[in-house]
Amino acid sequence: MELPQDILLEIFSWLSGKSICKFKSCCMSFSNFPEEVNFKIKQARNLLKMEDTCFFIQPEQKCKKIIELHSLPKEKQSSGVPNNVLKFLSSSASVLASSNGLILCCNISDHDPIELFICNPITKSRCFIPTPESLQENYRKVNINILLDCSNGCVDDYKVYLFENTMEWSPTCYICKVYHGKEGVWKTMEKSFFPGSRNIKFDMSVLHNGVIYFISDCSPYFGRSSPFYMPYIVSYNLEHGMSTILRLPEEATKGCHENNVSCDMGIFKWGKVTNPNGSICLVKLRECVFNVWFLKDCESSSWQKVLEVRVKALGLKEKDLDVRGFMVMNGDLLIFATENKVYSCGLSGERFMVVEEICSHNCGYSIRLIPYLDTLRLCGTNVETMPC
Repeated sequence: MELPQDILLEIFSWLSGKSICKFKSCCMSFSNFPEEVNFKIKQARNLLKMEDTCFFIQPEQKCKKIIELHSLPKEKQSSGVPNNVLKFLSSSASVLASSNGLILCCNISDHDPIELFICNPITKSRCFIPTPESLQENYRKVNINILLDCSNGCVDDYKVYLFENTMEWSPTCYICKVYHGKEGVWKTMEKSFFPGSRNIKFDMSVLHNGVIYFISDCSPYFGRSSPFYMPYIVSYNLEHGMSTILRLPEEATKGCHENNVSCDMGIFKWGKVTNPNGSICLVKLRECVFNVWFLKDCESSSWQKVLEVRVKALGLKEKDLDVRGFMVMNGDLLIFATENKVYSCGLSGERFMVVEEICSHNCGYSIRLIPYLDTLRLCGTNVETMPC
């Protein structure tokens, strides 16, 4: 018995991008669905509350040209992203951010001017966005402090947030510019972002309930008498433009300034995407020991500890366990990479402290992990097929 087309469309629109690609190649009655705009919008909307299924891994150095994409252990099939797309990205681009099926990239050519583009690697489509003048002039000297947001219910639109340093030698004030995908223009927020005097790790930003959170570095370049001696989190409210500094747990700041001791911290979303009471979490890695807290109350900077574990105690088979990068994915899954492999460790529920080896990688010493969800989400209006 054959089902009506509208029912088939409804059923298939709940599938992930990789499953849709699989059905497209073996089911003639379904092959046209993924090319229809209405189907892409419907599938992207249905997956808004789904967990990320994959992650990108790439070297932090712009000169290294390699980008890998791997699936989580429960996602045993491939991601659905064609190999030629990954080869194209590896040869010419760097992934800056990811959100609900779209990735924000920039070219890494040593000779051509910088170009920013939104890309859907599943559909092999991309859309260039205007490059702000400040980046065209200085991007090889400074980092690109940028964030992509596709979390709202409008699945044919997106926002890009760019934080521009207004002073050449001092990171004390940033102008926030917002690019609206549908409008195609950059707009400047009325109030600037004031992050304090420490350097900010913009690549670990978290957007939660209309507020963007950032964490500072923890290098010992201030004296004890300075109010910025200890690392901190700073938030920027997108509604009224207020910048607020949050204290870290006292335990998290201990030992972060000791000489010859490696210490790194990052912030990530905490709680499932369907949980209205979600928050942010803090991960500290010091001397191969992970500590994780989540923020219970923002106003009082109240934190609750979730995990403390030495990497060697996780039962991994590698001899030299030197963690090169980490993130929290899907609200409660710690992902971390050594020099050769990537692992996961559950942070809550039945999967708490359950460790799995995910994959091997070839991205070298200092790497960055970026979560990804395989949807058919639209890139914008002036879309072109990727040259791969």
